[in-house]
Amino acid sequence: MPLIVTAFICVFDCTGTQNTQDPFYTCEQCGKCFSSESYLRRHKNIHTSKYKCVECGKCLRQKTTLAVHMQSHSGQKAFECTVCNKRFTTSSNLAAHSRIHSGDKPYKCSMCGVVFTQMGSLNTHMRVHTGDRPYKCHICDKAFPRTYHLNKHMKVHTGDKPHKCQVSDMAFSERSYLNRHMRVHTGDKPYKCNICDQAFKRSERLNRHTVRVHARTHSYQCNDCDTVFSESNHLTRHIRVHTGDKPYKCRVCNKAFSETGNLRRHMKVHTGDKPHKCHVCDKAFSEKINLSKHMRVHTGDRPYKCYMCDKAFRQSDTLNNHIRFHMGDRPYKCFVCERTFSRSANLNSHISLHKDDKP
Repeated sequence: MPLIVTAFICVFDCTGTQNTQDPFYTCEQCGKCFSSESYLRRHKNIHTSKYKCVECGKCLRQKTTLAVHMQSHSGQKAFECTVCNKRFTTSSNLAAHSRIHSGDKPYKCSMCGVVFTQMGSLNTHMRVHTGDRPYKCHICDKAFPRTYHLNKHMKVHTGDKPHKCQVSDMAFSERSYLNRHMRVHTGDKPYKCNICDQAFKRSERLNRHTVRVHARTHSYQCNDCDTVFSESNHLTRHIRVHTGDKPYKCRVCNKAFSETGNLRRHMKVHTGDKPHKCHVCDKAFSEKINLSKHMRVHTGDRPYKCYMCDKAFRQSDTLNNHIRFHMGDRPYKCFVCERTFSRSANLNSHISLHKDDKP
């Protein structure tokens, strides 16, 4: 059975010696295993500190810290919230909890001004700006900004999927994934648009719908083809259609891409990694989103509905292309003859006709 260690990644029972073939770090005193050397060093403090708990053997550096720790065994919670009567073992935990009621957010990000109730939340947020990803998987070297994300990722390697669907026998590593999957069977659409009453199974689809359909008041327009976008970064990305700019280059084959996401997906062509497997037909995919799209072939799910004619589609880009027929929108323009198209694929096919043109 795996050892469960709070705040650490413990993968399996150990014999007390380092296994040189697996990148795990073992405590020589108690045999617990950790996925990083820093976690092991932190863990070793419980063996070397001066004050030892007689109940569980945990060692602490200060007598006062030991006294607070002992309350976890006695069940004593001396500090009570005056608003909701919830009790806590330490005054600091009570103070942090009280901010839920007061709304006090004393910790402010110096870069973007976002405020937080906890210092730990601010420290985690700062990684958005610094790009720091201190929690690294020692199997595939992928790094994460939070331990929660690393714990979640480790299940990719262990294959642990404890949450099983009782209808289709599909299994999931997270309870939230199972809950989301169950909507395929129940038809539940809990996320409802407060403007047009259209409902969605997932919150991100509601957000996308709100931006694309209703958020036209805050718009960014392309100067080349007059296409309008609800967000400035979408316009920036779109402009590369006209400029041909592809700033993201593959270090293996030098193929270039206009978006970082496309480059990341391309890199799996070289690694051959396809961890996402269809349980119906065994077809495998490099991206989870591609598996999700593929599953609609089996389920018949068509979540992308045209708000003009109620026609439904399996893919969002197919819906976008369809809507252009209603709008008469032809945003893709040939730089040679200025002919316009509603789809980028049609433009690419057309441009090939000019390749043999003589100057």
